[in-house]
Amino acid sequence: MKRRQFLRSSAAIAATTGSLSATADAASDSDASTVTLKKGDVVLFQGDSITDAGRNRKTQAEPNNGSALGRGYAAIIAGELLVDHRELELKTYNRGISGHKVPDLDKRWQEDTINLKPAVLSILIGVNDIWHKMNGRYDGTPETYRDGFAALLERTKKALPDVTLAICEPFALRCGAVKDSWFPEFDERKAFAKEVAKGAGAIWVPFQEAFDDAVAAGTTPDFWAGDGVHPSVAGHALMARTWRKAVGI
Repeated sequence: MKRRQFLRSSAAIAATTGSLSATADAASDSDASTVTLKKGDVVLFQGDSITDAGRNRKTQAEPNNGSALGRGYAAIIAGELLVDHRELELKTYNRGISGHKVPDLDKRWQEDTINLKPAVLSILIGVNDIWHKMNGRYDGTPETYRDGFAALLERTKKALPDVTLAICEPFALRCGAVKDSWFPEFDERKAFAKEVAKGAGAIWVPFQEAFDDAVAAGTTPDFWAGDGVHPSVAGHALMARTWRKAVGI
């Protein structure tokens, strides 16, 4: 990389870091979230391929297993939590599955979530609900997404009344597979996700806002997610930082 390009890139990353800190701090302040972890607590990450990130299903029963946690933001967060709270002997799991939508989560929720009894449950779901619709493989509406997600969280809180919910903002960057035809419907779905999170008393993790701030600071969308949906290494790191600041652990 030429010196001028390096300096321009470094300036953009520095600006992104500042923007991210402001975004995440604002999210934490607005949610007024205070999460207290206890010894042996389970932290579970749920979602689709963004959470899945190539995890190994064969080792998923073992907590804190590197291959089972995948190669994305969930693994980054899990590693940092295990270091920062090593005395608590936390158990971290990843149960994201590529291609899944809200109805898919519902079908496997007892086994993959309720039975694990998480103290902290993070959910990122929504991009496939529109992507598959655009590909003609699904006919769910934004209202279908909202109502199904709300019912899933209600079911969760009844089974796990003490669980801390972290609902992650679905995101899409305007590049790759993300076309103008996704909008404004995708924005409507994001708004419904935030509405559902608020109704469930969940912590809101502002992923779209973090990516928007990063792009505004000078990096191109494909730096963070080549196809507009699946994050790069940098994208997953940005998500991990945003998540930890929003959740407060």
